[in-house]
Amino acid sequence: MSGTSTWIGAFLDAQAAERNAARNTLLAYARDLRDFTDWLTARGEGLDAASEATINAYLVACEAEGLSQATRARRLSAIRQLFRFAYEEGWRQDNPALQIKGPGRSKRLPMTLSHAEVDRLLAAAEASPREALRNTCLMQVLYATGLRVSELVSLPVAAARGDPRMLLVRGKGGKERMVPLSPPARKALAAWLERRDAMETAAQAKGQSASRFLFPSHSKQGHLTRHAFYAVIKDLAVAGGVDPTKVTPHTLRHAFATHLLAGGADLRAIQTMLGHADLSTTEIYTHVLDERLRALVQEHHPLARDRGAP
Repeated sequence: MSGTSTWIGAFLDAQAAERNAARNTLLAYARDLRDFTDWLTARGEGLDAASEATINAYLVACEAEGLSQATRARRLSAIRQLFRFAYEEGWRQDNPALQIKGPGRSKRLPMTLSHAEVDRLLAAAEASPREALRNTCLMQVLYATGLRVSELVSLPVAAARGDPRMLLVRGKGGKERMVPLSPPARKALAAWLERRDAMETAAQAKGQSASRFLFPSHSKQGHLTRHAFYAVIKDLAVAGGVDPTKVTPHTLRHAFATHLLAGGADLRAIQTMLGHADLSTTEIYTHVLDERLRALVQEHHPLARDRGAP
């Protein structure tokens, strides 16, 4: 098989069919691989003949362009997977990306929120001038479970029936996991469900079809979009007096994990609830606590103070 677009198209089809890759993941692969192949074309080369030296030269070019370490690591990952796929399919007799180490990814400490900041966000949700029940449910469930925003907004309404103590969530790659609900989250869920069902009944009386989502909307997907929820959470930050630059759906996910770990929760239990495939991904939260403990010692331990200070 030859042809850049044919290779990339077949690779993306396989990712979608065999690994159930999410749409955003496929779009990211497509962008990164298109950049690489455009660079190859400008050099008069193609995927069928690209060598290890060529791939290394591309990575050097990316660094010279000022691309971040994370972006370069992501692009190399896409290239590696494409060539592995090409080798397995027999399009190439070798895998030129096999031995390339790449820049790796620096472990940045995730931004998180304090207990007080989360409390202010939850209070702002309850006081929302519009959609107070929905916003309260969104925030309570997100903080109680640490769901990814895409998992939260696309929850099926069936998952909320019967006052559940646990939610069944379908995460990355179609993998399912169970996450527990706190009493405040269950209360908010029940209140929103009653309101949602009343609105659905009224809509069906007008000839509209029923929604299968817990947070239905008129979007193309049929549920509240990630971008719409992002706007909601920014408004809640302003209303609650929390720095909006610190508040995203993902920082609430970080707060869930960090607060659990600070409270003595087992790291593997947190890994399961977050849906992390690798424990090393979850371990970054221990660094957050290390930083807080270090700051605590520096601020309060008598031997850490400046002896010359009054």
